[in-house]
Formats: sequence, structure tokens, C-alpha cells
Amino acid sequence: MISSILNIEKGKAVIPKLRFPQFENFWKEAKLGELGSFKGGGTPSTSNENYWKGSIPWISSSDILDNDLHNINIYRFITDVALNESAVKIIPRKSILLVSRVGVGKIAINEFPLCTSQDFSNFTPFNDESYYIGYYLMAKKNILLNFSQGTSIKGFTTSDLKTVIINIPSLLEQQKIASFLSAVDEKIQQLSRKKELLEEYKKGVMQQLFSGKLRFKDENGEDYPDWEEKKFGDIYTFYTTNSLSRENLNYDYGIVRNIHYGDIHTKFKTLFDINKELVPFINSSFDISKIKDECYCQEGDLVIADASEDYADIGKSIEIVNLQGEKIVGGLHTYLARPNKKKMHIGFSGYIVRSPDFRKQIMTIAQGSKVLSISTGRIGMVKMKIPVEAEQEKITIFLSTIDVKIENLIQQINKTQNFKKGLLQQMFI
Repeated sequence: MISSILNIEKGKAVIPKLRFPQFENFWKEAKLGELGSFKGGGTPSTSNENYWKGSIPWISSSDILDNDLHNINIYRFITDVALNESAVKIIPRKSILLVSRVGVGKIAINEFPLCTSQDFSNFTPFNDESYYIGYYLMAKKNILLNFSQGTSIKGFTTSDLKTVIINIPSLLEQQKIASFLSAVDEKIQQLSRKKELLEEYKKGVMQQLFSGKLRFKDENGEDYPDWEEKKFGDIYTFYTTNSLSRENLNYDYGIVRNIHYGDIHTKFKTLFDINKELVPFINSSFDISKIKDECYCQEGDLVIADASEDYADIGKSIEIVNLQGEKIVGGLHTYLARPNKKKMHIGFSGYIVRSPDFRKQIMTIAQGSKVLSISTGRIGMVKMKIPVEAEQEKITIFLSTIDVKIENLIQQINKTQNFKKGLLQQMFI
């Protein structure tokens, strides 16, 4: 159990705000350069194939994650020849791998010897606990970022790192702190893995459902009728949206809310519920009387992003499932599509437009080089197989149940990450 105590300073002797109760001694200050040694890294020539067919692990800054000491993505291996003929060095196990250039401030700890690129300043402690120092530097990341230099590529040097002040408890207390924080990280990893598995399961189930390989039965155990093939334009009618940029929106006040295409790409869920989303208002300087009644979103409508820089997001859509009486319109680079030619169960449209077959067709019709776009005419020609409404309902309930489980895991991950953040702030001086 951890106890909270007052922060006390006595010259260079200090103790933290949050501490395991069995420890009472003051912590001592030391410069990082006094606690271990540094080794840099390098990158063997990528044009020499003989350098990259070995068994010595080699990583770049992109192979480690921010705020994660434990996981390193290792998939490249170099030879002894590369080691002898380039600037790369073997970094001993339990070293602190500090990204000092591209991705500045990321930290990891290796459980076995490896090599790194020149973007690392690697620190190997003499006697102290690697994970304690790693977590300490994670908690004090701003110190590292303040060293950042340069214009095109920012970073810090080994000389900078040697001056960083570290507050050091006994080795036993270091190990206790590191073990506790590692357990929190393990919990985050477990939750993240559960989320990934559930997302993979959902992806597989959607493939099965929308290809017709997995079907529901009716209440009598009988098969539902065969799905009917339709074109998007046979079901949906397009309505006018606006082209207001972010400068015309605010999150403080207004009468009409506006769905920006960037929010569809980055944060809005498949099934859009106004109670669960943060949506900006249109500024009062815009005359909302120009908006026709039919152009306000209705429950069951799709809002489609018509532009993207990559195929994964082009034509990404959300379905409006709950408006709670709010006035909302589609904004910049969006299409508003309403299923007023055929009755669709609320929620089903949102899932079918994210099905593998529908997405494949959308990516096929996308046009552009740097920025991709799609037209209403082309979307209208996309083919869809539609079940009867009763089967639509069962598919919607099934998939939305999975989404709720995924969202619960996301909340647990965020809660645990915030808990860890609080610990880092209070357990280190």
C-alpha cells in the first residue's frame, strides 16, 4: 500500500508526496551522468543487403511507443559485418533507450542486447534500477523536451542528458516503485490486447454477416428471406450540406451544431449519439435562416466524408441515431444521405456502409492524387445487399453490443492511464 506524506526538503535530501510506507530514508540528488554510461547508435547502409541478413536486433525510433517502457517492435536484424563496418553499437540489456531526435522523448528498456539508430541516446545504469530511472525520466519528460534543439530536426544531446538531476531512493525502494508501475503498465497492456482482439472479432463477424455466410433466424427458427440487392441511390437521397471551415465554428454557444468531416475521420463513432459526442456550433455570424428544413440531420441519416488523404478514410460515414432534439447539419466535405426510398432499421445503415464489400467499392471509385474525393453520383451506384428490417435489427443489436464492450474497454484503458499519470506526478520528485 502507498501512503501520502508531505514533500520535505532538507538541503539535497528529499522525499516524494506519495510513498510506500515501509520506506523512510530521504532521497538523494544525483546527475544522470554520474549514474551510468551512454552509447549512441547508427544505421548501416540500407543498400548493402549483407548488412541486413543477420541475427542482431536493430531498432529505429518508430519501433517504440510513447509512454511505454516495455514494448519494442523488433523486426529488423543486422549482421556482424554491419556492426564492424558502421557506427552501430551493441546496447547492453536493461539499458534505457532514449529517443533524442525523431520522436524526441520516447523511452524504452531492452530485455536483451540490441542496436539502435542514431536517433537514440542509450543509457546503461551502473548499479541502479533501470525501470526506476526510466519511469523517472518519463515523469520528467518536460525536462528532456526543454533540451530540444534545432530547427528541422529537434533533439537533445548526451551532454544535455548527463546534467539531468535524478532523485534516487534506496535500490530496494527503486525496485518497489518500478515493480508497482510495471504492474499498472501490464494492466494497460492486457486491456489494450482485449480491445484489439474484440476489434478483430468484430471485423471478422462483419465480414461473415455482410457476405451472407452468417445469418440470423426469425423467432420461429426459420430463415429470413434472401437479401435484396440495391444500389445506394435506390435507398438514399442526398441533401445539401455547408462548407463552413473550423474558423466558423465554436464549442461554447450557438443554435445549430455542425458535423465537420475531420471529426468523422478522427473521433465520431459509427452510430452517432449527440449525448456521447462533442460537436461544435456554427458561429452566430452565419445566417442559419439560409438552411432549409430538409437539410437538417434526421435520425437514420448518414453523414459521409467526401474527402481524405488516404483510402482507409475516404467515404467514411456515421449514422445519426440520437439527436435529442438538437439541430445539426452536415458541414465541410460531407454528404447528407437519407434513407427515404426504403425503410431501414436505425443503426443498420451505419454498419453496412462500413462493411468490407461497401468499403472496397468506395475505395475503387475514389478519385484524386494527393487528396481523394468521391461524388454523390458515384456513391449512388455502389451496390448493397439489404436484408428485411427484422434481420437488420438483429444485426444492428449484435454489432452495437460489441461496440459497447469495446467502448467500455477504452474507458478502462483511459482510466488506468490517468491513474498511472497521477502516480508518475506524485511518486517522483
